[in-house]
Amino acid sequence: MVPSPEYGTTLARDMGMAARDGVHLATDVWRPARHGEALPGPFPAVMVRTPYDRTDPRHGPEAEFWTSRGFVFVVQDCRGRFASDGDFVLFANEGPDGYDAVEWVAALAFCDGNVGTYGTSYPGWVQNALAIEQPPHLRAMWINQGGSNGNRTALRHNGAMELRWLAWAVAHGATTSMESDPELAQALWEHGLSMYEWLRRLPWREESPLSELPGYDRWARELYERGDEVSEDRFWHQSGLNFAAHYDRTADVPTIYSGGWYDSYARATTDNFVALGGRLRHQKLLMGPWTHGSVTLEQPTAGEVDLGPAAAMNSNDEVFPGGSWLGELFRWFDFWLRGNDDGVADTADVRIFVMGGGTGRRTEEGLLDHGGRWRDEAAWPLERAVVAPFYFQPDGGLDRFPPPEDGGSSSFPYDPRHPMPTVSANTSSLTDFVPVPQRVDPLRAISLMRPMVIHGAADQRVRADTLRTDDFTGPLELRDDVIVFETEPLDDDIEVTGPIAATIYLSSDVADTDLFVMVQDVYPSSADWPDGFRLNVADGLMRVRYREGFDRGRLLTPGEVVTVEFQLYPTSNLFVAGHRMRVLVSSSSFPRFDVNPNTGEPLGRHTRTRLATNRIHHSASHPSSINVPLVPLSAR
Repeated sequence: MVPSPEYGTTLARDMGMAARDGVHLATDVWRPARHGEALPGPFPAVMVRTPYDRTDPRHGPEAEFWTSRGFVFVVQDCRGRFASDGDFVLFANEGPDGYDAVEWVAALAFCDGNVGTYGTSYPGWVQNALAIEQPPHLRAMWINQGGSNGNRTALRHNGAMELRWLAWAVAHGATTSMESDPELAQALWEHGLSMYEWLRRLPWREESPLSELPGYDRWARELYERGDEVSEDRFWHQSGLNFAAHYDRTADVPTIYSGGWYDSYARATTDNFVALGGRLRHQKLLMGPWTHGSVTLEQPTAGEVDLGPAAAMNSNDEVFPGGSWLGELFRWFDFWLRGNDDGVADTADVRIFVMGGGTGRRTEEGLLDHGGRWRDEAAWPLERAVVAPFYFQPDGGLDRFPPPEDGGSSSFPYDPRHPMPTVSANTSSLTDFVPVPQRVDPLRAISLMRPMVIHGAADQRVRADTLRTDDFTGPLELRDDVIVFETEPLDDDIEVTGPIAATIYLSSDVADTDLFVMVQDVYPSSADWPDGFRLNVADGLMRVRYREGFDRGRLLTPGEVVTVEFQLYPTSNLFVAGHRMRVLVSSSSFPRFDVNPNTGEPLGRHTRTRLATNRIHHSASHPSSINVPLVPLSAR
C-alpha cells in the first residue's frame, strides 16, 4: 500500500547544475516541506531526465506525490533541450550527463545519498546510458520502454530505418524552439503538417524538413544512412545508441525493465532483461499488453483491442498493490532507497500479461474483446516453452509438418513507389501535425500532433478515412504485394509466449530488398465481426543485405536462393480454438519503415528505385517457416 501524504512541497526552479564540461543543465528540485518551508532532511531522491521540458505541467502532481511521501524529486532538461545549454545530439551525451546529475543530486545537503531514476521512452534510454557510467550513488532504476541495441531495434530495425525518429526530430525540434526562436518553430511546424509527404520523398537531398535546424538534420541523416557495424566505424558502438555493446559495464543496481507487447521497445525491453537478468542482481521484467507511454500502463486497451480491466495498473490491486503507475514506482523505490518492504522482495522476476481468451465480441466502444490475464514466471524466455516451426505450405497453408520436396515457391511483386501501408504497429512518435483551428497560435498547438498509424493492435485492413495510402482499401492480404500462409481453424487453444523468429528462403531479381513478416490471430466471422478480425500479434522486417551479419551489407545475386533469418517482436498470446494463425509476408510497411529501393545503393543515398519480384520458397529443401515458442497447455 502507498502511505498517505505527510508533507507539503517546495520547488527550487533551475538550481544551476553544471556538467563536467561546464555546460549548464536546467534542473528543478522539489523538496518535502511543512508550512511552506523546505525540510532539511536528509531524504532519498528520485530523478527524471527528459528532453520533453522539465516545466511540463504534469511534473507538478508527480512532484507532490513524491515529496508528500518523503522523497526529493528532481527533473532535468537533457543537454540542448529547452533551458539546458549545449547542443542536442540524439542520445550522445546522456551517459556522462546522467552520471553527473546522479552525483550532483546525491551531494545536495538535504539528500541522504540514495538516488533512484525512472522514466519512459527517451527518459528510459537515458537511464541505460547513465548506468553504463556506474555513478556510485545510483541505488535503483525503473526503465519503462527504453532501448537496447539501437541498430537492431528501436532506432533502426534489422537494417531498416524506423521513420518515427525523423518525425520525432521535426516535431520536437519545433517544441524546443517555441520560446527561443518562434520563426524556426513556425517553419518546423509547417513541415510537420506534411510529414507523411516528406517521408515519401526520402532520401532527402539538400533540402529537408530539418534544413533550418542543421544540428538535428546531421544526426537524423546519420541514423538514416548508417546501418553497417564495421569495426573501424565506432558509430554503433556509442554507449548512448547501443547499450548491448556495454552490458558488461552496466551498474549492478536493482532494476525493473517494463514494457508492452504493442510498444515500440518490446524487443529492446526483453533483450535488456535477458542480457542482464542473469548477470546482475535484482533484475525484473514486467510486460503488459500496452502500447507506448507511461499513461498506457493505466489503460485496458491497445489500439482497437480491449484486454479487460485487469490489464491496467490502476484497476488490479491484486497484481499491482500500489494502485497506479506512480504507486508501483513508490513501492519499488521505497524498498530499495529506504528499506521499506511492501512485498517487493517477494515479487516474481518475470511478470507477463498473456493476451487472448476474451469473448471476441464488440464492446460498447467498438473494440474487440480480446481479453487476457497476468501470470508470474521465473525466467524469460520461458524454460518450458518449446520453439516450434510452422512451415509455409505450397497451397498457402501453415502447418507443423515440412512442405513436400516439390513444394515450389510463391512470388509477389514489390514496387517501392507503392509500398504496403502500415495499418497498426509497435510504434511511437510517428506523427505529423493537424492543421491549426482558427484563432489558435500554432506555436502553442504542439498538442495537435497526430499518429500516422494506429498504435498497437487493429484489424489489418486499410480504411480510407484513417490511413493514407495510394488507392488501396481493404484487408492487407488482398494486396498484390502480399502473400499469406495460415493454419486451418485450430482444434485446441495454442499459447505463444516468447521471442518469435522467421526463417525465409528467398530469391529475388534485384540486388537488395526487404522482408516484412507479421503473425496474426485471425478471428472467424461472427455477428459482431462479419468479415472476421485480423489481429496483429507480432511482426518484424529485415533488410536482406544484412542476412549474414550487420558488419557490412552483402548484396543478392539475382535468382540465387538465400536464407534470411530474423527476429520479430516478442509476444504472449493465446490463439483460441476456432481461430487461425496467419503469417503475412511482404517487402514493406510504410511509413513505419523506410522503403527499400531494391537497387543495392548505399543506405539513404539511392538515386532510383526498381520493381522487384520476390520469391518465397517452401519445399523440403527450402522449408520457410515461422518459429514460435509454444507453452504446453498443461503447464500454463
